[in-house]
Amino acid sequence: MKRRVLSLILVPFLLFYAIPQSAGAVEKEERKWQDETIYFLMVDRFNNGDSSNDFEVNTKDTKAYQGGDFQGIIDKLDYIKDMGFTSISLTPIFDNQELGYHGYWINDFYKPEEHFGSMETFKKLVKEAHKRDIKVILDFVVNHVGTEHPWVNNPEKADWFHEKQEMNFENEESLHNAWLDNLPDLNTENPEVRAYLTDAAKWWIKETDIDGYQLDDVQHVPQDFWKEFSQEVKSVKKNFYLLGEVSQENPTKIAEYNGLGIDGFVKVPQAEEMRSVFQKTDQSLDKLFAFWQENENLYKDPYVMGTFIDNHNMERFTRPIVQNKLHPGTRWKLALTYMYTTPGIPIVYYGTEIAVDGGEAPDNRRMMNFRAEEELMDYITNLGELRNTYPALTRGTIEPLYESDGMGIFKREYKGETLVVAINNSSVSQEIQLDAADLAKDMELRGLLGEDMVKEEDGKYTLILDREQAEVYALAEKSGLNYSFIGALAIVYVLFLTFIYLVWKRGRNRRKSDN
Repeated sequence: MKRRVLSLILVPFLLFYAIPQSAGAVEKEERKWQDETIYFLMVDRFNNGDSSNDFEVNTKDTKAYQGGDFQGIIDKLDYIKDMGFTSISLTPIFDNQELGYHGYWINDFYKPEEHFGSMETFKKLVKEAHKRDIKVILDFVVNHVGTEHPWVNNPEKADWFHEKQEMNFENEESLHNAWLDNLPDLNTENPEVRAYLTDAAKWWIKETDIDGYQLDDVQHVPQDFWKEFSQEVKSVKKNFYLLGEVSQENPTKIAEYNGLGIDGFVKVPQAEEMRSVFQKTDQSLDKLFAFWQENENLYKDPYVMGTFIDNHNMERFTRPIVQNKLHPGTRWKLALTYMYTTPGIPIVYYGTEIAVDGGEAPDNRRMMNFRAEEELMDYITNLGELRNTYPALTRGTIEPLYESDGMGIFKREYKGETLVVAINNSSVSQEIQLDAADLAKDMELRGLLGEDMVKEEDGKYTLILDREQAEVYALAEKSGLNYSFIGALAIVYVLFLTFIYLVWKRGRNRRKSDN
């Protein structure tokens, strides 16, 4: 009897604590590419999962194969998923000539590189990724082949290539026809070449069920090729994603490739600015903020553009941080916070989670070391969870609220959900007051990365952020005592105690009558 009464007494308390105390996210909608977060890895340098294909491997030579393969990626899919990534992007996996560990010296477009594993293993990789709701993107090269490709010395294929000439990056004809890095340049104006490349791209989709291509060196191929290629490739699989790489620091040059069927482009200019801003303290975020309006004006859909901080073609972002004698983890957190919370699809180069250092290629392609930097990895995981939970970060509008001397604040809004992102890139603590008119009155900002809580008082929200720190806040109703609920709870207790009293009194009267 006593146990039953105690359980009844506890029920109201359990109901009280079951009430959600944090800001809720907008109801989940159908997943789109702008909702993705991509983990980009170089197959040979990520993880060795199958020693049977370790021929010609030399771990002491940075220009030789290191042993990474398809099985190694399969073995680490849970590792990738646990950090919040929803897609993986791989460097070219096609058969390459000797020392083509990176995948860009292609010998055969219809065969996987034997150092990486068999076609069966790659198909398994895609299936295992899909089981975990992870999409797979491949780097596809149409501009050139390796110097040892069978076509190169085949007289019947002479018109499949442009004549060898030195590249002039200022001349459009040279940009399309010259040999980049002395690699045989494919004549993509030739209908036979076009048909071959397009058929190969479609074949891989049909055979393996991959989800997208990253298109290498888009600016070195005529635009009419890309229009035809995009139409053909997308006819094979619904919602197939094409991400173009246009190696231009001028955003207007990248925008020239709008309307060709390529969904998005990697934002090289923004990457360069992020590297400049976040490699040291007290750098203004003003130019980064200006990119938002520019992106909306220039690109068809800025939300499916690829954002990145470093990749296999530039020195690791950790390098300038170390040169500036600063802590890599701290600097990386600020840069990643910005990238994860602004429009675009974040692309994180493997090893970022342990702040890998490295100079120019191949030093920036070191074999992955899985001895984790728990703090940075946990931070990336938290950012990934926020992107997967709050649609405002992937679909919402963006509006600057404050920027001065390295301190920047902006808000993202989507269907009534409001998030405020504060990044203190300065060397001192900052105290900033935001007007309630820019947010809402009688509300509070709840920290999602830390435990900060900012309540509106006298029409102001006062944010205090330590040096080199960032926080993402959710706008929510003020927390505190719920007097209506407490009143209802009191009534329940009065009724409950009255019931107990009546039961006790009735029992006592019964005992008296029995005597």
